[in-house]
Amino acid sequence: MTKRRSPWLLAVTALVYVFLYAPIIVLVVFAFNSSRTNVVFEGVVNQGDCGAFYWFCQLTRNRELVSAARNTMIVATVSTVASTVIGTMAALALQRYKFPGKAYSEISLYIPIVIPEIVMGVGLLVLYSALFGIINNAFGLTGDSRLSLGLGTVILSHIAFSVPFVALVVRARLQGFDKAVEEAAMDLYANEWTTFWRVTLPIIFPGVMSGALLAFTLSLDDFITTFFTTGPGGTTLPIYVYGLLRRVTTPELNALATLWIVIVFVVLMLSQLAGRRSEAQ
Repeated sequence: MTKRRSPWLLAVTALVYVFLYAPIIVLVVFAFNSSRTNVVFEGVVNQGDCGAFYWFCQLTRNRELVSAARNTMIVATVSTVASTVIGTMAALALQRYKFPGKAYSEISLYIPIVIPEIVMGVGLLVLYSALFGIINNAFGLTGDSRLSLGLGTVILSHIAFSVPFVALVVRARLQGFDKAVEEAAMDLYANEWTTFWRVTLPIIFPGVMSGALLAFTLSLDDFITTFFTTGPGGTTLPIYVYGLLRRVTTPELNALATLWIVIVFVVLMLSQLAGRRSEAQ
C-alpha cells in the first residue's frame, strides 16, 4: 500500500525551493538585461559581436576585475595544495599514531570550523600586525621592504581555515581503511615510503580529492577572513564585488556572479562525485 503524499508538505517544499533559488534565477536573468541598471528588466541585450552575452564580454575588458580574478585563482590554488598536503598528514597522524596532546589536537581541529569567521579574521589580523611589527623593528625594515598585509597573508589565512576541513574529510576515509593491505605490501619488502605512495595514497585518494575540492570552494567564496587580512595588491573577487556594490550595480556584476555560480557548482559536483567514489570503494 502506497502512502499518499501530503499536499501541505509538497507546498512547503516548493516554497522552500522558490525561496532558495528565486534570487539566483533573477540574478542570472538580469545578467542579460539591456539596461545598465538592475532596477527594471528591459529585454535581452543585443550589442556588438557578443550579442546576448555583451555583459560577459565586458568582464574581460575590465582590468581590475581580471586582476582580482587572477588573485583569487592564485590564492585558491596555492592554499588548496598546501592545505591538502598538511590536512592529509594531520589526518594520518591523528588516525594512526598516539602522541602527547593528541586529544587536544583532535579538539583543536574543530575550532576554526565552529568559531565565527569574523573572530578568526580579527585574530589573524592582530597576529599579522603584531608579528610584522616585531620583525620590521628587529631588522630595521623600512619603505617597500617592510612586511605588510597583502596576497601572502591572504594565502596563509586561507590555508589556516582550510586545513581542518581537509583533515576531517581524509580522516573519515581512513576510518574504513584496511591496514592488512599495507602489511601485505611490507611483507613484499616495500618500505614505508613506497607503501604510502603505491598502496595507501591510491586508496585514500578519493577522500583527499574531495577534501581538496572542498578547500578550493571555500577559498573561492571567502570574504570575511580575506577582508581582514588583505592589503595592497591582494584584492580578490569577493572583495572586488563588495566594492562594486558600494558604488553602482550593473548587469556586468550579474554576469560575474553568474560565472561564479557556474564555477562553484562545477567544483561542488566534482567534490560530490569524489565523495561518492570514496564511499563506493
